[in-house]
Amino acid sequence: MELGISSFGDLVPDGVAGRAVNAHQRMQELLEEIKLADEVGLDVFALGEHHRPDFVISVPEVILAAAASVTKNIRLSSAVTVLSSADPVRVFQQFATLDLISSGRAEIMAGRGSFVESFPLFGYDLKDYDELFSEKLELLLNINQHEVVSWRGKHRAAIPNRGVYPRPYQSELPIWIAVGGTPASAVRAGKLNLPMTVAILGGTFERFVPFTDLFRQSATEAGHDASQLPLAINTHFYVADTSQRASDEIFPSYSALMNRVGRERGWSPLGREQFEYLRQDGPLMVGSVQQVIDKILYQHELFKSTRYLAQLVTGHIPHQQVLRAIELYGTQVAPAVRKALGVEVV
Repeated sequence: MELGISSFGDLVPDGVAGRAVNAHQRMQELLEEIKLADEVGLDVFALGEHHRPDFVISVPEVILAAAASVTKNIRLSSAVTVLSSADPVRVFQQFATLDLISSGRAEIMAGRGSFVESFPLFGYDLKDYDELFSEKLELLLNINQHEVVSWRGKHRAAIPNRGVYPRPYQSELPIWIAVGGTPASAVRAGKLNLPMTVAILGGTFERFVPFTDLFRQSATEAGHDASQLPLAINTHFYVADTSQRASDEIFPSYSALMNRVGRERGWSPLGREQFEYLRQDGPLMVGSVQQVIDKILYQHELFKSTRYLAQLVTGHIPHQQVLRAIELYGTQVAPAVRKALGVEVV
């Protein structure tokens, strides 16, 4: 099983038109985090696209290209690329360029996004939410498989037998589908024989087992070998030297994030009691090294997943503590998980 990190690049907004000091500092920290993740032997670092003041990442591929120049082995992915409001031609070109820069380490994680700010920003209508994703995914897959493309759709100008360049260093760019729990999304990923990433941010792990079963069942019914289909689980994450320290360090930032988003979506406020429930009995991966090892192994046993993505919530946590969490993950958690699963480390 691959072990990696995902990040939205949490940011304290500058609230200015220029001279964005906080954004500049956060970007430098993010590059340092990716560099450290590579140095401690983690497998993948994924960046999420957002168009909000509280996240610094709106163009993951640009940051990943910068990270490619300071890393050697780690795979570089979006988490996610909001494909519904993007041009698949440009998405492919940008990630193919990243692939050339990184010598074949680029991946695309395509999704509809957990926020919708990009739709009005780029001139799309939310009533076309599902149709946009289906059509643009079809085009992206077509471009990935063919140098010269002929295609016609509803929401983009037709492509009449045109080449799309550059081509990637890999034979094809790995394209994952990122989902939150909608059954139709699992069915689509399975039928298309595409790797799937499931974000589990609430409830229990057990609740999502039928969802991942549906993914594999749909792949089998479509004639694919479901046993060869990659599956990733993504959860919020933070590890420290002790369980209490991990809890105390992340709670202010985690609760601030969840309650900020919750106010927009009408959720009940999250307090310390609910937070503790989520980290003890829910999917929140927060605790000591051993607690995190045990929980990663438990979710792997449930889902037979091939990748775990630890979504870092940094918020107001001092940067050195975030780096410590990455160090513990790479030097203590990952080796123990790999050993338990019988993964040979080269």
